[in-house]
Parts: sequence; C-alpha cells; structure tokens
Amino acid sequence: MGAKMKFVRALVALVLCGCAGISFADPVSFAELAKHAQFKMMKISPDGKHIAATSTLKNGQTVLTLMGFDNGKVNLLSNIVPRQTEDVLEFWWASPNRVLYTEAEHDGGWDIPIPTGELYAVNADGDDPEILYGYRKEGQQTGTHIQQVTAEYGSATFLSRINGDDNHVLVTITDWEASGSAGAFTAVYKMDVRDGRKVKVATAPVRQAEYLADHQGHVRFASSDDLEGNRKIYMRPVDGGDWQLLGEASADRDWPIAFSADDTAVWFTCRTANAFGVCRFDPATQKMTPAWSNPNVEGDLAQGLAEDSVMGVRFEDGRPALSVFDSNSPDAKALIDLMKQYPGEDVRFVSGSDDGSKAIALVEADADPGTFFLYDRASDKFTPLLQRAGWIDPTQMARKTPIELNARDGLKLRGYLTYPPGQESAKKLPMVVFVHGGPYGIRDDWDYDPYVQALATRGYAVLQVNYRGSGGYGYDFIKAGYHEWGGKMQDDVTDATRWAIQQGIADPQRICIYGGSYGGYAALEGAVKEPDLYKCAIGYVGVYDLPMMESRKDAAQTQYAAAYWKRTMGSDATVLAQHSPIYQLNALKARVMLIVGGQDKIVLPVQGKNLHMALLERRVPHEWLYQPDEWHGFYDEGHIADLFEKVDAFLDASIGSAVMTNPSAATNSSATH
Repeated sequence: MGAKMKFVRALVALVLCGCAGISFADPVSFAELAKHAQFKMMKISPDGKHIAATSTLKNGQTVLTLMGFDNGKVNLLSNIVPRQTEDVLEFWWASPNRVLYTEAEHDGGWDIPIPTGELYAVNADGDDPEILYGYRKEGQQTGTHIQQVTAEYGSATFLSRINGDDNHVLVTITDWEASGSAGAFTAVYKMDVRDGRKVKVATAPVRQAEYLADHQGHVRFASSDDLEGNRKIYMRPVDGGDWQLLGEASADRDWPIAFSADDTAVWFTCRTANAFGVCRFDPATQKMTPAWSNPNVEGDLAQGLAEDSVMGVRFEDGRPALSVFDSNSPDAKALIDLMKQYPGEDVRFVSGSDDGSKAIALVEADADPGTFFLYDRASDKFTPLLQRAGWIDPTQMARKTPIELNARDGLKLRGYLTYPPGQESAKKLPMVVFVHGGPYGIRDDWDYDPYVQALATRGYAVLQVNYRGSGGYGYDFIKAGYHEWGGKMQDDVTDATRWAIQQGIADPQRICIYGGSYGGYAALEGAVKEPDLYKCAIGYVGVYDLPMMESRKDAAQTQYAAAYWKRTMGSDATVLAQHSPIYQLNALKARVMLIVGGQDKIVLPVQGKNLHMALLERRVPHEWLYQPDEWHGFYDEGHIADLFEKVDAFLDASIGSAVMTNPSAATNSSATH
C-alpha cells in the first residue's frame, strides 16, 4: 500500500474514532520485536568487583558473560558458551571469584528451556571451567580444563552459599534413577565448587521437597505438596536431627522463602485476616508475625542494597508496587531517588554485594524491555550499565492499562488492556483477546511483551484477562479453575470480551481471540463455544483434544503427575471430549489460524495436525503455519518475525486494523489453506 493511501486511511480513522493522537510514523518492525533480549539478567559478585550476566549471541544462544570494572567502566572478560546449541539457564555467585551455572535445551518462547540437570562452574575471569555434576561429566571437556570423571544421572541446582567458606556451597540433587513413579527424594549436598566433590547433608521426609538453609549452611526447612495438593512444611534444629512437621495447609499455602540476614527469623508467605501477607517467623518460639498484607494480590520480598537484605515487599496490584519496611533506610532512599528519575517505571534492586556498597538495579516497564544500572554507595549515584534491548524505542510502544471487572458469578477478575499507540481514547477498536498459557499459576503481568506489541502497534486493542486458575491471586483463585477448561475459565474470557464491548472499547464485529499453549486451547474453545462473538481464532501450539492429552503415556508417568491431572482436569473422557474444540467443529463460524512447532514435547504436534486435518475434511478454509524444527513456542528470530507477519496479515483479512475503512469487506474475505 502506498504512503498516500496509508495517510488517507489513517485520516478517515482519525475522524471516525475521534482519536486525536494517531501517529503516522512507521511502527517498530516485526524483526526488531522478534529479536531476543541482548541481556537477560545481571548479578554483581559478593565483593562488588565483577559482574556476571546472561546475554544472547547473534545466533540466539544464551551465554554467560563475565565482566570486570576498569576505572569505573565495565569491560568484557569472557563469554562462556555452552556446548552445541544449548543455553545458559541460571547462574549464581558461589564466591567472589567463582560462578555456578546450569544449561538447558531450547524449548521455545512460551515456556522456559528444558534444563539438562548439569551444574557448571567457572572463575570470574573465565578461567578454570569445570563441570561439577551431570550425566555428561564423564569424558566431556571444555578446552582442556575439565577432568575425566564419573557421570551422574540427575538434576542439580544451587541452593545457597555458606558464610565464610568460598570453596563450598549447598546444592540440591534429584537422582533420576531413584525417582520412581511416586517422585524423588531430593537431597541436599555440600559441594566443592572447584571439582564437584560432595557430601550429603540433608534429606527431607517428603518427596520433591524444596529446601531453605540459613547463611551458615544449616538446612532448616523442607516443604512439599502431597498427592492431594496439601502443602507440608518441616523444620529441624540448627545442628540437624529429626524433621518436625511444622504445619499443613491447603488454603493459605504458607511457604518459607528466606532467612533474615542474621538468621534469627524466617520470611514466610502467609494469610492474614482475609488478606495475602508476608510474615516473620521466629523458629525458637514458632510465632508468626505479619509484616505486610494486601487483600487483592500476593507479594514477594524486595531485595535491598546487600544481596541478602530485605527492604520490603514487591507486589503487582495492576502495576508493580513496593511497600518498604523503613522509608528512611539507605536502601529505600537510594531506590526512591531512582524511581523519581523514572516515574511510572518498575524500579528494583536485583543484585548486591555482600556489604551493600554496590548494587545492580533494573528499570523496566510495559513499553520498555529494561536497563540495568550500577549503584555505588560511596558516590550515591546510579550509572546506566546495559540495556536489555536497546533497539526498542519505548516512545513507539503501546502501554498497558490495568482493568477490573466482575465475572458472571461475581468473581473479581483483573487484567490489562493495551491500546494502539496514540489511540488511548479511541472507541470501537478492532480487538484481539490474547489469552495466556499455563493455565494454573501463570498470569499476565504489567510487562514488556513483544507479542502484545506486535498486535497493538498494528492498530489492535489487546485484551488480557487473568481468568480463574491464574497465579498471583492466591490458592483459592487457582483452585477455582480446577475442572473448568471450557467451563468457568472460558466464561471468564468471554465475560472480559463482553465487558470491553460494553465499555465501548471494542467493535463487536471486529474481535479475534488468540493464545499459546492453554491460550491456544482457549482461542479455539472460545470460537466454538461463542460462535457469534469472535470473527477469528488463532491457536498457537495449543491443545485441542483433551482425551488425547490425558491418554499420553508421559502425562501420567508419575503418581504426582497423575494426581495433578486428576485434581485439575478430572478423568471423565466424555466430559473432556465435550470441552475439546476438535469435537465441536459443527459450531465453528470464526476464521481459524493454527501455528504448530514440529519438535513440541509439551503439546505434541499431533494436536494441531489433527485439527488441521479435521478442518480440511470439512472443507473449512484456514491458515496453517508449521515450523518442523520449532518447539513449544517459536525461538528462532526469523521464525518469530514470520509468525508476526502472518498473524498480522490474517488479522487484517479477518477484522482489519484500526485504520480500516470498510470492516465488512474483510469479514467476507476468504482464507487460504
């Protein structure tokens, strides 16, 4: 389309919708939106002399980047590149001079990569790399540094440092061979970070336990959920000994999250008088004292300047917020000063030296991928370090507006509405209902999301709702979604869509529903359950046949997995089929687009292929995007950009963009196979 026609269409839309702020600048390119963040996370060393970060190479591989300080400037020391095409997943400073990290295999953008279970170590300058634990330990080498040692089949991850001991850390290890169908007894080991030698120090009386240790290396708490979903918390004395059942909960879901810096108290998530809270627990008296509460959302600890300090509680009641315990503390004053420089942004400390003399802060927002800052207490100044995605201009991006509404049964729902840039006061916009995956315990946040931006910057309002079952609003809210695939969870999405129509935001004749994983299921289920509400549906690596999902051999390979499926989904094949889009195609009116990754191990490609074939047999035109080498969500930047392009073309043909002059023409256009 020529520049003159684009101007005419934009001018017509400006007159019709009354939106005075339409921008005629070209939107950010799909290629730029598809690029992986250059830097993901940064952590400063315990002595404040080095920085480690996860960064992305041009080929999309995530590596461990090690940096030092030279005359106040950060300089690159080394990039630690994983073998083959794997990614560095997580990393931790074990001492001022030693970093531990784990690797993972690609599994796309909708879910985190699959960890290999191995644990690696390297010096702060990149020297002396070592594989400490893993199934490829025997005979594997990085350069000439890794010794020939015995392979171990399990998963290891960092638990905590030990004060005063730079050569040892605590790690948790799950032995694959000893797991069995009932799950594994994860154990804690004291490991030498130089060569991986280890000694077992604790095993909990429950399977699949999560542990909490104090700063002296004493493993004090173990927590786990049983087969019925009840949470059990155990505690033991400083000197070890027998585990004591501290509590069992099913509704309040208490959970130990951190020791205080002096080890005299433990921070817990807790429930306080119909509110979510954070409490201080005294192990000596077993008394729980509320420190923060909120009636709407859960909270988590907010780190201060020092690595193990706590300055308050972070929570997201619409937008991210911080509740500080002492507004006059050096931590709070420093962070508030940075907040004043970046009003409306999410500002937080993400890492600090042991003494708090230096810290790393992250400033990010719904329209901003984020920038890392270095804080120096001596000068009381923040210095910008690195941008996560410097090619993104926040002024070109769309902004998320928090929303609230009531579901048809009175349950309060929250979510976000993203307007096209410059059209925040527009009415009757074409709208895409973008449903998050999971579904249980996952939520939409006030964050930068390239998938949302790819829609909003092309003229579509984007509606996201945290339907029942989503995380962040307590266990009761999650549990309310059990057995509700295609039921009340779907009704919540429908109610949010109708709310947007009633508010005058969405044009009722130009609405599409789109999502990945569970969101792909919800998109197609929405199209068959509400055939007159959505003009099109886009299923991205989605589930469309619930009985097939339930019957997968690996869906119930452990008692925990089987119990979880039964608890959340049920086992009545007839009911599951009734809530499966592939068996409800007689009701389908919407235009359909299916997106599938051929290597998907979470939702097998046959789910999408079978629906594709069912539509072909019914002679239903639809778009089909299949990438044989992608996983559960596309990872390759070129594939993501192509996905954005094809989704945009499909939406334009189905409901038109905000600058469309004749919406009805698109509704009647035909789709391709």
